[in-house]
Amino acid sequence: MVTIYDIAEATGYSAPTVSKALNGQGSLSEETRQRILDKAKELGYEPNITARTLTTKKSHLIGVIYDDTGMNMGFAHPLFSPVLTRFREKIEAAGYDIIFLSRHFNMTYFSHANFRCIDGVIIINPATNTPADFQDFIKTDLPRVSTNSVFEGIPTVITENVQSGYDAAEYLVKHGHKKIAYISAPVNGISTAPDERFEGFKSALEHYQLYDESLYELSADWTKECGAEAFGRLIKRRKDITAVFVTNDQLAFGVYEYAKKHGIRIPEDISVIGFDDEIASEYLGLTTFRQSTTEIADIASQLMLDQIDGKQVPPLIRCRAEIVERESVKTVKSFRLF
Repeated sequence: MVTIYDIAEATGYSAPTVSKALNGQGSLSEETRQRILDKAKELGYEPNITARTLTTKKSHLIGVIYDDTGMNMGFAHPLFSPVLTRFREKIEAAGYDIIFLSRHFNMTYFSHANFRCIDGVIIINPATNTPADFQDFIKTDLPRVSTNSVFEGIPTVITENVQSGYDAAEYLVKHGHKKIAYISAPVNGISTAPDERFEGFKSALEHYQLYDESLYELSADWTKECGAEAFGRLIKRRKDITAVFVTNDQLAFGVYEYAKKHGIRIPEDISVIGFDDEIASEYLGLTTFRQSTTEIADIASQLMLDQIDGKQVPPLIRCRAEIVERESVKTVKSFRLF
């Protein structure tokens, strides 16, 4: 097996210099670094991860907490998938690999992180019944960052959900709507996004003196089918609504499904705004919010690397979501009955 000492002998550099070049560390010139890397490749050098961990006390592994509980979308989620992809790109460019942490074998996320000797952890989407698991992460000095849920003591970068809810309501008001409904699904005890979006939505309608609590409908879950059921209950109860803000696109797809089956036209009879900008949203013409996945991932990766380097980082950073205007919102001048 080729060692750093073999490379040192072949290049004339010291073993510590070779180590810095191979690990992307130190203030070596690009010419020196490249010369060492070229010689290492020529000699067939393969890094020994175990030995490097023992020497540097770092595994160069970043743990990822991503569970699909309740979503049934796997890696196709419109927020989590691009955030994870971009985060991986940035972290790998800095010399780290990622490893998924699970709660299998009676392990908590924290115990799995210790078992794998990771250098940091990103919390993207944990299992919905695990809030207590993060108390250990809060207490430790292990670098960590959350990208969807706010945990006190864990640096977090997420969307400006309150502002997005406000913007959605105001957008509909400015298009002439006065009977504006809201459909969400139960909060799972970890994500704060649905409550925050409703907070902003309610605040805007209160500002315009249009808030009506009876126009709020809670779906049983986050699926298209549950969205259709929730909209059905809502429209049977209040036939005077002209617009609805739905807290994610899957639920909005349910609104479309119910509307098609019952002869309700979008946007002629009911205007709809969703959230997430899934691929199907463009084909439906759904006006929705697009979260800044690149910005979230870039900031999250920098927060992670800064913590690994021993730097202080801010506790919370929020990124503005962009409203994507399509054909599902109509300007109205009067109410319409179905």
